Amino acid sequence: MTIDPVALTADLVRCNSITPAEGGALVLLESLLTEGGFDCTRVDRGSICNLYARWGRQGANRTFGFNGHTDVVPLGNPDDWTVDPFGAEIKDGYLYGRGATDMKSGVAAFAAAAVDFVRDTPPDGAVVLAITGDEEDVAQDGTVALLDWMDANNEAMSVCLVGEPTCPDAIGDAMKIGRRGSMTVWFTVTGVQGHSAYPHRAKNPVHAMSRLMDVLASHELDQGTDHFDPSSLAVVTIDTGNGATNVIPAQCTATVNIRFNDSHTGADLTAWIESEANKVAAQFDLDINMKVKISGESFITPPGPLSDLIGAAVKAETGRDPELSTSGGTSDARFVKNHCPVVEFGLAGKTMHQVDERVLVSEIITLKAIYSRILKDYFA
Repeated sequence: MTIDPVALTADLVRCNSITPAEGGALVLLESLLTEGGFDCTRVDRGSICNLYARWGRQGANRTFGFNGHTDVVPLGNPDDWTVDPFGAEIKDGYLYGRGATDMKSGVAAFAAAAVDFVRDTPPDGAVVLAITGDEEDVAQDGTVALLDWMDANNEAMSVCLVGEPTCPDAIGDAMKIGRRGSMTVWFTVTGVQGHSAYPHRAKNPVHAMSRLMDVLASHELDQGTDHFDPSSLAVVTIDTGNGATNVIPAQCTATVNIRFNDSHTGADLTAWIESEANKVAAQFDLDINMKVKISGESFITPPGPLSDLIGAAVKAETGRDPELSTSGGTSDARFVKNHCPVVEFGLAGKTMHQVDERVLVSEIITLKAIYSRILKDYFA
């Protein structure tokens, strides 16, 4: 009897696993995978729950890995939903619920494909599922914890497929062979408060911050690379907390977010921003402090055997040649890429994180078929 990926998706959606809560999703998967012959280990760290499942011999000559997450983003206003966000209702060909697209359907599809595959066609090698409950939050104790545990216990994947939604409109549109880097910088400019009628007696931090933001936002970081669009820098907030019209504030804060391609590193960009901040600070005779968080470096898995394998399976099941994409935000592939070659492929992501998140039932079935074909062809 084969595993129904639609029923499994519905069961997972019914688990209230708003990040970082486990909500029963990993318990459900551990039971399913154990029954399917996988050796399962909970790799919990801190308050985060993670699951590692392997079928086959440790240290096998080749190991195909899947990675995904069962945590979901908050609902927003529950009253805006037309269905129970955790009801997994099916209507008009769609399965509704938080996480239906991102990415409980992807986890269900690769878990169902893996269990059926190892039962029906035991491969010469191993199949690994590394599933986390910490992708939508800070992502420090999720896939990172799984990879740390794997390293400490001589567990390894030869290649990995992350089942995130990757397609713009319909399944088969695109796979992701890389991701842009992401970093956020917080600035604080400290001046001297004063009366706006006597600006010479104050040091206005807003003027300095405005100059710095203009310098950063006006700078062309690059013109793009072979696989990436141009990098971008967005000023997302400038604030003084000042409600008075006749007061020059003592302090001004601002935040920028940068999405960068493989022509940069987080360290290089940090050095450039720090240099520009120092110039403005000297020009205005003010202190500028900055705090930097690099969420992930840019990376690319060059087109080759892994992307060819996935592309062929997608073409066989959907008739589409998936675009090799690097668009979008960050994902846990940014951690996996340090362990082994990694590519992302999953469903269309049009409704992820939205109210009334939903996925086509037919595409869940197709996704399982694609993952099944990938496993078959990899071990052929």
